[in-house]
Amino acid sequence: MTRTVHCQKLGRESEGLDQPSYPGELGQRIYDNISKQAWQDWLAHQTMLINEKRLKLFRPDDRKFLEKEMEAWLFGGETTGIEGFTPKDA
Repeated sequence: MTRTVHCQKLGRESEGLDQPSYPGELGQRIYDNISKQAWQDWLAHQTMLINEKRLKLFRPDDRKFLEKEMEAWLFGGETTGIEGFTPKDA
């Protein structure tokens, strides 16, 4: 049976994640409130951030930056733009 959540990113009922995709309290919050589609959208956005900002995931500051961006992007906070990128819904 498919698990559904009211996705805070998409603003509608949608298929939920099968398991937490991120550790800790934030991971549980994502699992409880973010849909599979929104998570996949985040992963694509994260890839653009990593490439555009030339992030190195072995650096603690870069991982912290990505975590803050992830939380803001998924839950409606202020995010860093990607130069030359226009979102689909803009």
